[in-house]
Amino acid sequence: MIEVEVKAKIDDFSLMEKKLGEIGAAKTKKEFQEDIYFNSPVVDFAKTDEALRIRTTKENDDVNIFITYKGPKIDSKSKTRKEIEMSIEESQKCTDIFEAVGFRKVRTVRKNRQYYSYKNFEISLDDIEGLDPYMEIEIALEDGEDYSNAQKSIFELFEKLGIRDGFERTSYLELLENLNNNN
Repeated sequence: MIEVEVKAKIDDFSLMEKKLGEIGAAKTKKEFQEDIYFNSPVVDFAKTDEALRIRTTKENDDVNIFITYKGPKIDSKSKTRKEIEMSIEESQKCTDIFEAVGFRKVRTVRKNRQYYSYKNFEISLDDIEGLDPYMEIEIALEDGEDYSNAQKSIFELFEKLGIRDGFERTSYLELLENLNNNN
């Protein structure tokens, strides 16, 4: 799967929720996410622009756990990249396996995420521990599909919502790491 994703810093969650309602976006769910990121013993993911994480999601009493690999970004405007994800049963056992074969934990990123659906877009409002508010808009495509039209439509939707700047290609992990390095 190719994930065509663009994110931007926003000023206010309630204002954006109002704008999403005005265009007819439907609130679909709210969940807490905890992402444990790992670095490879073979290549430095920070240099290759890849990511490997274990994500635990909690929505009410439902808990789901996934391993996600994200390949390097494939363009200069967005966070478009290959993504492979699968569900697992236990985060700690997976962490133990990763560490046993040489992967090391880099950081844990925690956020509350509110999802919206609009046409073929998945929109999320992200409240990340340690960062300002962000909004992500994404479209999932099959491998090999041209992503340029999807990317264009995402930027058009941001424009429709009044967002013309504040776009960020850096992951939340990188943003938090950069904050630590600057302090």
